[in-house]
Amino acid sequence: MASALSGHCVISVQSVVLCFLELSKQPVTLCISESSEALSSVPTSYAALLRIKKSSASSAFGSKTRPRYSSPSLGTLSVSPPSWRGAAQLYHSPVNLYHSSDAFRQDESVDYGPVFVQEPEDVIFPTDSDEKKVALNCEVRGNPTPTYRWLRNGTEIDLESDYRYSLIDGSFIISNPSEVRDSGLYQCLATNTFGSILSREATLQFAYLGNFSGRTRSAVSVREGQGVVLMCSPPPHSPELIYSWVFNEFPSFVAEDSRRFISQETGNLYISKVQTSDVGSYICLVKNAVTNARVLSPPTPLTLRNDGVMGEYEPKIEVHFPFTVTAAKGTTVKMECFALGNPVPTITWMKVNGYIPSKSRLRKSQAVLEIPNLQLDDAGVYECTAENSRGKNSFRGQLQIYTYPHWVQKLNDTQLDSGSPLQWECKATGKPRPTYRWLKNGAPLRPQSRVETVNGVLAIHSVNQSDAGMYQCLAENKYGAIYASAELKILASPPSFELNQVKKTIIVTKDREVLIECRPQGAPKPTISWRKGDKSVRGSKRIAILPDGSLRIINASKADEGKYICQGENIFGSAEIIASLSVKEPTRIELTPKRTELTVGESIVLNCKAIHDSSLDVTFYWTLQGQPIDFEKEGGHFESIRAQASSADLMIRNILLMHAGRYGCRVQTTADSVSDEAELLVRGPPGPPGVVIVEEITESTATLSWSPATDNHSPISSYNLQARSPFSLGWQTVKTVPEVITGDMESAMAVDLNPWVEYEFRVVATNPIGTGDPSIPSRMIRTNEAVPKTAPSNVSGRSGRRHELVIAWEPVSEEFQSGEGFGYIVAFRPNGTRGWKEKMVTSSEASKFIYRDESVPPLTPFEVKVGVYNNKGDGPFSQIVVICSAEGEPSAAPTDVKATSVSVSEILVTWKHIKESLGRPQGFEIGYWKDMEPEDSAETVRTRGNESFVMLTGLEGDTLYHLTVRAYNGAGYGPPSGEVSATTKRRPPSEPPGNLRWEQQGSQVSLGWEPVRPLANESEVMGYKVFYRQEGQSKGQVIETQKPQAVVPLPEAGVYIIEVRAYSEGGDGTASSQIRVPSYSGGKITSAQSTVHSLSKCSSVTLLLALMLPSSSW
Repeated sequence: MASALSGHCVISVQSVVLCFLELSKQPVTLCISESSEALSSVPTSYAALLRIKKSSASSAFGSKTRPRYSSPSLGTLSVSPPSWRGAAQLYHSPVNLYHSSDAFRQDESVDYGPVFVQEPEDVIFPTDSDEKKVALNCEVRGNPTPTYRWLRNGTEIDLESDYRYSLIDGSFIISNPSEVRDSGLYQCLATNTFGSILSREATLQFAYLGNFSGRTRSAVSVREGQGVVLMCSPPPHSPELIYSWVFNEFPSFVAEDSRRFISQETGNLYISKVQTSDVGSYICLVKNAVTNARVLSPPTPLTLRNDGVMGEYEPKIEVHFPFTVTAAKGTTVKMECFALGNPVPTITWMKVNGYIPSKSRLRKSQAVLEIPNLQLDDAGVYECTAENSRGKNSFRGQLQIYTYPHWVQKLNDTQLDSGSPLQWECKATGKPRPTYRWLKNGAPLRPQSRVETVNGVLAIHSVNQSDAGMYQCLAENKYGAIYASAELKILASPPSFELNQVKKTIIVTKDREVLIECRPQGAPKPTISWRKGDKSVRGSKRIAILPDGSLRIINASKADEGKYICQGENIFGSAEIIASLSVKEPTRIELTPKRTELTVGESIVLNCKAIHDSSLDVTFYWTLQGQPIDFEKEGGHFESIRAQASSADLMIRNILLMHAGRYGCRVQTTADSVSDEAELLVRGPPGPPGVVIVEEITESTATLSWSPATDNHSPISSYNLQARSPFSLGWQTVKTVPEVITGDMESAMAVDLNPWVEYEFRVVATNPIGTGDPSIPSRMIRTNEAVPKTAPSNVSGRSGRRHELVIAWEPVSEEFQSGEGFGYIVAFRPNGTRGWKEKMVTSSEASKFIYRDESVPPLTPFEVKVGVYNNKGDGPFSQIVVICSAEGEPSAAPTDVKATSVSVSEILVTWKHIKESLGRPQGFEIGYWKDMEPEDSAETVRTRGNESFVMLTGLEGDTLYHLTVRAYNGAGYGPPSGEVSATTKRRPPSEPPGNLRWEQQGSQVSLGWEPVRPLANESEVMGYKVFYRQEGQSKGQVIETQKPQAVVPLPEAGVYIIEVRAYSEGGDGTASSQIRVPSYSGGKITSAQSTVHSLSKCSSVTLLLALMLPSSSW
């Protein structure tokens, strides 16, 4: 089948073989072998609906006009084969786009024509899906509610003709869709009483992917170094495919590089120079871009011939973009270029007479030029060049950019009177330039004698009721279409007036202008006529009928009074209104006083008097600086007083500076309005001076300047200079030079400042009325450093260890340290000697210095003084004081230490201490810890002075404690005593006395109870305590007894509260329940009245009078 040809070989799956074999100086011959084969039928199984819903915006429109228009939404548009151009728009707005109106009426009480909310969109239906329905959506607003019809390929669909069709809320549903019967262009037609509108065209297409022919593919045999093209020849499909190739077995895919290329336009695999590694089996894998279905071709074996190696030859471009490439603005275009050759050619790109856009990208070893977001200036001639050492080859093609139509001017809903002219104009841009068509109620608008359409202009001469309806302007070019819609309403009605215009009274003053409006509604526009009484009103120098129908009278007089009648008339009828005109004398006003000067805090009354026509009512309004006075929000300063019908007073109390200005009084009548103004000038304390500037700074002075304060109409008499530092209590007046700063001065010097301190300064002005607000503070500034002048105070001694001299003083405040590097000089000498010993203390916060000398005996007197210094030098010393060296810590341990257990939680510790002449104690510290615990965990209690005992409390019961005692003073601790031990008592019985019984005999009560038996870990009962007190008193009495019985005296009348506790060496036990016993002073109770009461459970009901209470602490 193949002849010896030159160059390279093209292999088809239908055995179409194009071989170019290079022989020495032989002509190129083409050999074609083809076996035809019927295409497999396209699958017809039903599939799922795939579509992307686009949004449609809408908003309210007014009663007169509202825009109705649409524009395309442009997405990324790939360059595809002609039969499927635009298929890549599935995921974006489609070509030939008609959006819904972006406005519609929200008020459903107003009638209006149809407006699209949602229109049908292009649908691609996969035939291999399980879904059995296709939905083409359409939603329209209108009042009355619109009805829906559908068209396919321009013909109305009879919904009753096919059981598969249904209509749900405007959406057209097709069950079990079929490509043969149902593919095509669909449109929605919506209608109500105002007319019809037609939607954009929506395309219904079907997506499928057939199978490759099962016929075995012939092997392709080439020489090493020769180029080869392996043909894919894809099966029937819709829409576009994505191509890849498998090498030998799945999933080993062919990797694309400078030598191998897979064209996404043809699907073929191109190998520019075959190598031994390329030998194997090749399978074409195709994938449907919509359904994602995949099929594999039969394998094509590639083998090497054994008759030699192909020599080098120049490139031959096998894949290139079309001579003319068209793409939409804003989309992405991909142009392919690949060549066969030996050596492997290099691909380069250029734009003829221009530069390749910087946003472009080169893909697949420069075989694909990708230009995203296409713009008009990207158009031009592009050239790709394939070059190797044997030569080069190139291809040129033109990139053309088109744009969809885009609205520049849209239509608006319009209402016209019958007989009026209409002119509508719609304008759109696009490339190629759009053409225009007009629709009325969804059908083409034909030119008539009164109707003209020129490009985007529609003109109707003298509209009538038959012209009413829905109009659409369609702008289209070869790549798309956009629609704008509008409603035309023709008005026809007799004249009418609003109710508030039918009868009214107009009151004016003499010599004023009168305007009586007359604006009847009606269609056609009514003609206007006026009459006064029975006579027609005719125009004159003073009287004129304006174009809008209103009547104007200039320089009105009493003669103009009367009833005026306006009549509106058209072909449908007439209507009239009556206006009564009354002319009054003009109002005059008197406002006093006209100009007044006041001082802050004073009050004033402004009087406003109106001279007016007695038949008119008068209203007064007050303003300040042209703004109405709010009497409720002015803090009680303003009050309006209306003493008489024709006058009003404005009372201003406790006037402030802010109340100065122009006060206006306006008098309003039904006929006119007049006003006048009065001026109030308010004197007060000065305002704040201007910005304070520090001109010069020294260690103790600051020269300041400021701008004058506002005098508020009273001359400034003086200024006061104030300063603030981190050490002052707020702002303080400072001394100045000159001492008195007069009102005409704008600078002064602050003196007696502390060195090295940060200060802020401000100035306060004073005039005869008072002192004003201070100025804004100056910037913070620090005075210069100086030698310190303040010596430490309160130099004294402190306790210390033996052989130590402890010197203490009160530190100098940072305010008086005068500079950096501040510290102390401590000087001391034994009393009676001459030479001083000095030590430097560098910390400015130090308050103590310790001098240690083993040769210094305790209590040796020293003369001591403490001085100061900083980086500028040494300052003064304090007064000399005499301080003794330390006597040291105690040296003897306490003796005769004893520990005695007192209760379950207390131990009494006693000791003795030998008096010492040195190391005298200031108190004693007792350490105690439990047995089996380390001494380091001991707790401590301190005493002060010469006390020789302490009671330890809060201890645990029945626990062994170890204790030591040691003395302490300011120098430290003395040695501890020997260790002693004591065990706390066991805890008292927890059981309360039970079965408490009592018997009252006169002024005493006999009690009895069951004995308390302690637990094994509780101390033995030593006796009982009876607690009793009168109700309402906090203090009571106690009776002790060793027996479980007692007699309690009740000496006074009243109610007594009694409870009993057992006690032991561990303390008091739990209390019994309380009882309340009444006592009657002077009364005699007989034995018959005496009763023995048991507090057991069984007798609790009979004890209500005894008022047994819950147990609680005494």
